[in-house]
Amino acid sequence: MTNLTSMTLAEARDALKKKDVSSTELTQAFLDKMDAENGDLNAYNTITHDIAKAQAKQADDNLAAGNARPLEGVPIAVKDLFCTKGVLTTASSHILDGFTPQYESTVTQNLFDAGCVMLGKTNLDEFAMGSANITSYYGNVKNPWGRTLGKDLVPGGSSGGSASAVAADLCLAALGTDTGGSIRQPASFCGITGFKPTYGRCSRWGIIAFASSLDQAGPITKDVRDAAVMFEHMAGHDAKDSTSVNQPVPNVEALLGQDIKGMKIGIPEEYRMDGMDAEIEALWNKGADLLKEAGAEIVPISLPHTRYALPTYYIIAPAEASSNLARYDGVKYGLRVLEDGDDINAMYEKTRAAGFGAEVKRRIMIGTYVLSAGYYDAYYKKAQRVRGLLIKDFRDAFEKVDAILTPTAPSGAFGIGEKMDDPVTMYLNDVFTVPASLAGLPGISVPAGLNADGLPLGLQLLAKSYDEETLFKVAAKLEEALAFKRLGVAA
Repeated sequence: MTNLTSMTLAEARDALKKKDVSSTELTQAFLDKMDAENGDLNAYNTITHDIAKAQAKQADDNLAAGNARPLEGVPIAVKDLFCTKGVLTTASSHILDGFTPQYESTVTQNLFDAGCVMLGKTNLDEFAMGSANITSYYGNVKNPWGRTLGKDLVPGGSSGGSASAVAADLCLAALGTDTGGSIRQPASFCGITGFKPTYGRCSRWGIIAFASSLDQAGPITKDVRDAAVMFEHMAGHDAKDSTSVNQPVPNVEALLGQDIKGMKIGIPEEYRMDGMDAEIEALWNKGADLLKEAGAEIVPISLPHTRYALPTYYIIAPAEASSNLARYDGVKYGLRVLEDGDDINAMYEKTRAAGFGAEVKRRIMIGTYVLSAGYYDAYYKKAQRVRGLLIKDFRDAFEKVDAILTPTAPSGAFGIGEKMDDPVTMYLNDVFTVPASLAGLPGISVPAGLNADGLPLGLQLLAKSYDEETLFKVAAKLEEALAFKRLGVAA
């Protein structure tokens, strides 16, 4: 096998089981590539050489003894928002300097129990707040597609490090989290697959919280099959998370390739926005035509409250963030700024001022404002009511259709430094992904084509809650029809 790092996760899984390659060989190939390229891409905050080698050796022992677990020896990356026992966990924030958890997040534990090998912790927008991976305390992440243009491009966010690592073959797959599009949008920018499960499918225990009613873990992968494989081993009920759903996890990999004839695919008229990029609209139409050719019926639908989704999200998410981030005060863990003569209030103020970046401070202030006396009813309470209307819109739509097709993002990747002066423009990157987040729906972004600059664009599929089976059936057919060649794969 000449190029170990270009394999998909499913290919590597099968090669390991056949003993065509050892986990030690595979893991070392990734570590060597990471050491050579991460300095430029900045996809990883921490590379866990020793842990990866030890886990790979154990995997090889298990394979040799005939005790292989489902993902035995498969090297993956973990977004630096998941607590990993004994490994620095920062959320890419200065305020968590030196924080080393003494416990493992449920999702990472599930994957390690399945046999995965951890290569390292990937960079992200600070506390997952951002759409370009430019708010990290540890520096900007670069999109590997920028190499084709000789330009430094954003990878999307907040899971930009994970997306960059997968696209550059610095891991087989990576964990991400999605609050308003933070898996799907960077997957679109980097020409790979990003899947957000139904809210509650994957435990939030041990994941550093941004917005508790929206955060959901999911995989970023090289293709749809890999996303299905990762999902099956990430998901499951967890008694430690009160929002975790107690439902069986479907075997979605077995459904890939099944017929979608007779399925109804909704096209929401409200997503055809004024000033929409013609390339994106053309790609959206192409996706609909391909699904029609595969036997699906294309049905126009209406989601009338779509235009209120983004302002609703940017009230609810900051409100929850202002509450969740109150715990970072310099007392128990992480950064502490304390000078002689300071009382505890001075320590709080100085620690939080030094520890949080500008975007995090902006969202904490917005959240505190909308929850404050006199404004709670006008903003937060009203936003929750609108969220209920958005949920009803989707519920009504799914009485008529099996899945919904939309663009993933309003543009391709843009240059690092562009759009940074206007936070509202940056927030608009999430315009197509936020509605499904507010409704708790499963969504997947599939790479669909290239824009005029030669950069990838994605299409998004949505299904009703807990209907990942339908989502993966349609996504696999769409992927097959689009025949997109990811970065590094010959056309």
